[in-house]
Amino acid sequence: MSNLFTSIKSFIFPKPNQNKTIYYRNYEGASKSKRTENWITSSSSSNSELKGSLSLLRNRARDLVRNDPHAFRGIQAIVSNTISTGIIPQAKGINQKAQKLDELFKLWGDTTLCDADGQHDFYGLQSLVMKTVAESGECLIRKRRRRYSDNTTIPIQLQVIEPDYLDSSKEGVTRNGNRIVQGIEFNKIGKRVAYWLYKDHPGDSSLTTNNFSSIRVPAFDVLHIYRVDRPGQVRGMSWLAPALIPIKELSDGFDAELVRKKVANCFVAFVYNSDGNSDKKFIDKTLQPGTLQRLDPGEQITFSNPPEIEGLKDFSKIHLQRVAAGLGITYEVLTGDLSNVNFSSGRMGWIEFHRNIKQWRWQLIIPKMCAPIWHWFLEGAELLGYDTQGVGVTWTPPRREMIDPGKEISAMKSAIRSGLMSLSEAQRQLGYDPEDILDEMAADNKRLDKLGLVLDSDPRNQNKQIGSNNKGGAN
Repeated sequence: MSNLFTSIKSFIFPKPNQNKTIYYRNYEGASKSKRTENWITSSSSSNSELKGSLSLLRNRARDLVRNDPHAFRGIQAIVSNTISTGIIPQAKGINQKAQKLDELFKLWGDTTLCDADGQHDFYGLQSLVMKTVAESGECLIRKRRRRYSDNTTIPIQLQVIEPDYLDSSKEGVTRNGNRIVQGIEFNKIGKRVAYWLYKDHPGDSSLTTNNFSSIRVPAFDVLHIYRVDRPGQVRGMSWLAPALIPIKELSDGFDAELVRKKVANCFVAFVYNSDGNSDKKFIDKTLQPGTLQRLDPGEQITFSNPPEIEGLKDFSKIHLQRVAAGLGITYEVLTGDLSNVNFSSGRMGWIEFHRNIKQWRWQLIIPKMCAPIWHWFLEGAELLGYDTQGVGVTWTPPRREMIDPGKEISAMKSAIRSGLMSLSEAQRQLGYDPEDILDEMAADNKRLDKLGLVLDSDPRNQNKQIGSNNKGGAN
């Protein structure tokens, strides 16, 4: 019995053979074989990769957005869903201070006084920045100080400029030991201290003179907004980069197919002689409905039948799904094709897309644009004598469109009643300012009481009815 147990043990747990080579299974993706021999990779840093590709990819992305409807729609969908009507700030803290600052911000941010170019309010600038970031990969906002007499509410304006203004030729180490990478200057501990910006757009052909000289602008006067895809990345890449080739190939394919159809349809019909004469002639250059054409004896008509490309619709759909995936949006949002969407699939796609929207809002636009601009606003308010100590800010994104309002409102109501969500949080999720809603409710209730009107929608009346029904107490 002992020998049997030893034999079974040695079979299950064999002793290692010291002379036998043990092979370990590595990652198949790292294998070197016929399947991967043309797969060229590098170990370069993100900044090295961006340096050689940034300008060309940015220009190609802009060209596609100008000329290709799917590229235009993709960028537009990102902007309209992320920003929509704007991400609204609300001052928090001591009520009197917060109220005054909210009123001051509306005079500045809700008008074009905040824009150095005088074209947009604060929310229009959000859309402009988001579009530039998605299309060109990055965007710059420069703080412009103004005198109070320059017809501004506060002495600060915002100048949105394209990333072309960054002098990428500025590279190397400065005399004081700072390091410049693609026009951005860092100190010895890696903190951004300055941006080297051209005075004019380097591609502006309307300028009669442009010496392409750049100036050093302190970093506290510049916001650099872009999506960081790799640690240490100092510049932003166009969001269209993964989809450039698919969009271009699909666009060229459609153009080629349209040209082929146009050429084929130019030959409406041919007339053949039965005597074997190979000469061909058009029936009539002015062919139209109801035309009667006389033929010579022995002649017959053969109409053109342009060939069709099989599977073009399915091929285009797969291609556009790749484009949508590269942009982080859904195929339905990109194309408007809802033919195969039901409630469940539509809801799942919208939820997934909304996760990206929330990420773009709370990890990109709000911390890199909105919050710093709010601090600039407070600086301007202090110059006018406003007390800003102890005042914070809350940001309210645009409300999310509901797929089934009845069910979703009911679920939100249950969450509030069970303490899983506050009333203010629910109102913010719907894109409303809780302070404004409560103030309006108080004003409406006061007016209703004054006029002696009772509405079923007034929750106070519902509470009174519940109280009157419970006067007898519980049994």
